[in-house]
Amino acid sequence: MNCWEILGIEPTGDQEQIREAYERQMKFASGEEARTLTEAYREAAGVEPQTMSDSQSEVQVERELDANEAQVVREVVIQVKALMNDPVRQQDAGIWKAILCEPPADQLPLRRELASQLEHQIRPLAENGSFPVPVARFLGEWFDWFSVQDAVQEPDPRNYPEYEMAESQNAEAETDQPPQMVNFWPAVIGWVIGLAILTAIFGGMGG
Repeated sequence: MNCWEILGIEPTGDQEQIREAYERQMKFASGEEARTLTEAYREAAGVEPQTMSDSQSEVQVERELDANEAQVVREVVIQVKALMNDPVRQQDAGIWKAILCEPPADQLPLRRELASQLEHQIRPLAENGSFPVPVARFLGEWFDWFSVQDAVQEPDPRNYPEYEMAESQNAEAETDQPPQMVNFWPAVIGWVIGLAILTAIFGGMGG
């Protein structure tokens, strides 16, 4: 892979765009990935990263979570796995936000660890349209999964049996409705008036 593919952008001379791409990728990079990204940045921009030195990058990327943070991550992962077993609740972006955005799980080191642990299970589903658009969009933005953001599209109803069930229920409800009553009173009144006229005519002729 060349430096542009590693950074995830098209070749450009825009230093700001290169720097932003570097920072985005660096958020969730492992130690080796961080070094690869740094080299790619140097090659693309021709300068050292301005936002942090190599030593700072290593400290930020490789810092281990403390016991409390690790426990929070475990609890969040358990909640997410439980959510994945509920096909109805997992379609609600608000529930995902309530789980992942709850402090201190919203802190960057914890978000990075959660992204690492959940990526293999969640990211493919978000990319292939198995989640509703609001859920996939939130996950892509929250974890900086840019491939998910690019892949967000309208949900395929075939992935959601409940959609088909709702449609069939609506169709059944329409067929079960009784036929609408036809307003026949104008016709009856017309017949009565017609009979009265005929009676008057024949009555006159008889007289």
